[in-house]
Amino acid sequence: MKAYNTFKEYIWLENTIRNAGKISLSEINERWLADDMSEGVPLARSTFNRHKNAIEDIFGILIECDSKDRYRYYIANEEDLRETSVQNWMLSTLTVENILADSVGLRERILLESVPSDNEFLQILVTAMKESVRVYFEYRDYGSDKAEQFILEPYCLKLNRSRWYFLGHFESDAEHWGIYSLDRVERLELTKEKFTVKGDFSAEMFFHDNFGIIHVDDFGPERVVVRAYGRQRDFMRDLPWHHSQKEIAKEEKYSDFEFFLSPTPDFTNHLIGCGEIVQLIEPKWLVEEVKLELKAMMKLYE
Repeated sequence: MKAYNTFKEYIWLENTIRNAGKISLSEINERWLADDMSEGVPLARSTFNRHKNAIEDIFGILIECDSKDRYRYYIANEEDLRETSVQNWMLSTLTVENILADSVGLRERILLESVPSDNEFLQILVTAMKESVRVYFEYRDYGSDKAEQFILEPYCLKLNRSRWYFLGHFESDAEHWGIYSLDRVERLELTKEKFTVKGDFSAEMFFHDNFGIIHVDDFGPERVVVRAYGRQRDFMRDLPWHHSQKEIAKEEKYSDFEFFLSPTPDFTNHLIGCGEIVQLIEPKWLVEEVKLELKAMMKLYE
């Protein structure tokens, strides 16, 4: 229990400093004593320093002191805490966990989404990536009667719409990649075969132009314009669909949003799922594709 409580203190300290921007140790102590976690015991400087060092070791977050600004502490590498970073995801998850742990009496009134993935498989993939060894796995796709068998090099993991996916490279073909949903894996094992990650590989750049998880070479990035009506404009401003999203026109009843992305099927499916509050404007070839999809949908209800 002591280790768990100490971990909660790490999260509290990081959140306090990040939310403040810059804050002195005395100000940290004031906030600490106002929190039930302190149990009325001040945060000693030695404890603060140990926590600061642990936060750097565990999360890679640097807490530094600005001696020119009243010896106030701040997050020195805040750019590493971008929305898609592992550090940010871990901190957000653990922060929520801390909040929920202190709200046990409300557990029946707080509903969460489950991630349909086997943690054992996730651990195996992380180990394979750390040790740079290939994995053997059996994968049964939707609509298949039996699983297919593969050996590949695990390059990265990606969480998308409550599902874990992993990107694998096939040794036999320099350009052959596969993306697999972890919840469709039936068997996964480490091999003894070592591999070397390509020196120019970047997981972030691999998915940079993607809307979601689908990666198709035939769909290069291009300019896409979407028109959003009514309150959908506010939803898109608060939760952008893609990092390239830019609002380029603002009218009384609608706004136009510009994207530079690969218009893969998961993008058009999301677009169609928004119904009449979203309209695709460009490119024209994709507008025609969406029209065909909508006509096919209408036939289901005739």
